[in-house]
Amino acid sequence: MNDFNRIAEAYIAAWNAEVGSRSVLIEAAFTVDVAYRDPIMQGDGHAGIGGLIAGVQGQFPGFRFTLKGTPDGFADTIRFSWALGPDGDESVIEGTDVGLIENGRLKQVTGFIDKVPAQ
Repeated sequence: MNDFNRIAEAYIAAWNAEVGSRSVLIEAAFTVDVAYRDPIMQGDGHAGIGGLIAGVQGQFPGFRFTLKGTPDGFADTIRFSWALGPDGDESVIEGTDVGLIENGRLKQVTGFIDKVPAQ
């Protein structure tokens, strides 16, 4: 049985990780052959995820990811929502991700963007 909350928290921790701890947190959250896809970006493997995280942190300095609500799932599939915004302030971007779990880590993630800033 999968601990959906732990898996989602590990995912959020990886996305919030500073450069020095990022690779360890990516390894804890994702399988080596992970595939990530959302409407804006995609990445494969730990290096690909690390590049995506670095890109988001570069584009939104000082912003933090947080979980919205409680993760849920069934068997090897997880669904959870997240928010991204300035630390301690209202979120600017929100989304929902669906993932495939293998041995307690995410093997595949498909992201959906639920809220984006007005242009």
